[in-house]
Amino acid sequence: MTPERKKRLQDVMNKRQPDLTVVMENVFDPHNISAVMRTCDAVGIQEIFILNTQIPTHRRWGKKSSSSASKWLTIHQFTDIEACFALLRKRYDKIYTTKLSDRARPLYEIDLTEKVALVFGNEKDGVSEEASAAADGNFIIPQTGIIRSLNISVACAVTLYEAFRQKSLAGHYDHPRLTSDMQQDILTRWKLDNPDPLEDETA
Repeated sequence: MTPERKKRLQDVMNKRQPDLTVVMENVFDPHNISAVMRTCDAVGIQEIFILNTQIPTHRRWGKKSSSSASKWLTIHQFTDIEACFALLRKRYDKIYTTKLSDRARPLYEIDLTEKVALVFGNEKDGVSEEASAAADGNFIIPQTGIIRSLNISVACAVTLYEAFRQKSLAGHYDHPRLTSDMQQDILTRWKLDNPDPLEDETA
């Protein structure tokens, strides 16, 4: 490994945010999943959760839409919502779903500097009632148009960059937030799983 590659990996590692994650529930299109992965990597999310209770487990992602972001993330796949949420509860203090409801709060009222898991539903039905009932609350992205929903990858990007804004103001990117053991585990996997030089990827 060249010194330049090692430094770049360490610089990325130092910005990873262990207190923020995304859950995608029954998202059909692998390209949507991959687009979400790319945004997660961009804002420093390391682990994501893919929950498929209604569709088969995904075996591949859309490489073009992810720019190979999946190689750099820790991906957990579940087929049981109780098992998925049980692990989320161990690692995160709050679980919020994106769902239209009378009690849904605007995104900009949610404190995204906490240990938060954000659940996004599929392209047709959104988040399931079971996931919504198991969460700590629902939020919506304020909109003024006739169509009251965004594509999942767009909704996720808007939400995560609000988290990025809040966490930046709180100084969460100013110093490493992963433990040394967590860093070593991820760096080891990155080196083993990604032997080729890092691509010079641009947005």
